Amino acid sequence: MKTTVDIPDSLLERTKIAAVRRRTSIKNLIIEGLETVLREELPIEPPADALARLRQGYHLGGQLLTRDQVHAR
Repeated sequence: MKTTVDIPDSLLERTKIAAVRRRTSIKNLIIEGLETVLREELPIEPPADALARLRQGYHLGGQLLTRDQVHAR
């Protein structure tokens, strides 16, 4: 998705220099920065919750197969 961001000239200049030094694009620097900020802000799901969901399983549609039926395929 394309968007427009108003960045102060001094910050844009430093960003361009950083991108060249890292051999990447300004776009990639912005994506990395946003991912870092969001990763720190979003609560990490407790492993117990994730394991409980895995044990419950997911129904992805269609007919549920037994183990033997899966192996017969």
